[in-house]
Amino acid sequence: MRDLKVWHLLVLTLPTENATARMRFWRSLKAMGCAVLRDGVYLLPQSESGGSALQELADAIIEAGGSASVVQATSRDRAQDDLFRGLFDRTEEYAALGKSLSAARKSLSGLSTPEINRAMRRLRREYEALRAIDFFPNEATTRAEANWSDFVGVVDTVLSPDEPHAANGAIRRLDRKDYQGRTWATRRHLWVDRVASAWLIRRFIDPKARFVWLDKPSACPRKAVGFDFDGATFTHIGEKVTFEVLLASFGLGEDAGLARLGDLVHALDVGGVVVPESSGFEALMSGARRHAADDDVLMEHVAPMLDSMYAFYAEAGKKSSGPKLSPAPGKIARRR
Repeated sequence: MRDLKVWHLLVLTLPTENATARMRFWRSLKAMGCAVLRDGVYLLPQSESGGSALQELADAIIEAGGSASVVQATSRDRAQDDLFRGLFDRTEEYAALGKSLSAARKSLSGLSTPEINRAMRRLRREYEALRAIDFFPNEATTRAEANWSDFVGVVDTVLSPDEPHAANGAIRRLDRKDYQGRTWATRRHLWVDRVASAWLIRRFIDPKARFVWLDKPSACPRKAVGFDFDGATFTHIGEKVTFEVLLASFGLGEDAGLARLGDLVHALDVGGVVVPESSGFEALMSGARRHAADDDVLMEHVAPMLDSMYAFYAEAGKKSSGPKLSPAPGKIARRR
């Protein structure tokens, strides 16, 4: 038998003369996932973060000329507890999100890569915001998780038909001396993870690297070092994208600038915590991709951008990181 739930109640009267403030407070209540008990009385399941958020909102309401109080109460009995829990049923909201995902699926084939990425980020924000206020998960939650996973899989297939699947296992520490003057191969039509990985290889791992851009992973030359495709020497492992796997493999993760770049690449490649510069880099990458005649030219355009971002991140992280690694000079070598 479960214990009766403890609740936060916000009892308020909004300022009557400030329509902008009222709208802002209503939006805040909705974003927090509050349920409406009656006009002026809002409910949240008890939690430290929820109580703090409601108190901050109450203070803002009072400052704007309204009145507000936050109190705690326990459900009177099982029937009332079930009633209150039912106010937080997100089934209809998940159904609306499901319709948005379905509509987005149908339009994917007619969108450009940047448009797909923007749609993906918008829908991810909606899904994650809804999950954050789904205080009592149920069957609708499970269906929504499955729908979201399916949608992500469809997007991955459209954007990168040969995008690698994350492998399991430990990342072995390697010696850069064993990877000098090598031919490195990855899928053509470079995007963020492959571009950044090629830059990392040329600047920090193998200064004399030569690159081959593959139509299909199966066309990888026998002696080439493959990266960012299934079966490649370096590819996604666990939660890490290829750029992060290369950092870990060659002991580069302690460099604050490279670690921060890894966060950016991860966010753009598979999602997660958004790095502020992500959208700017994605826009620059998209522009370079449109104007580059091939992947060699694309690398020539993008490498200076990554140089600049690395310098910025390294400077910003100088106080919190160890000695900075010195990148090898030179440009990305063209394939032959």
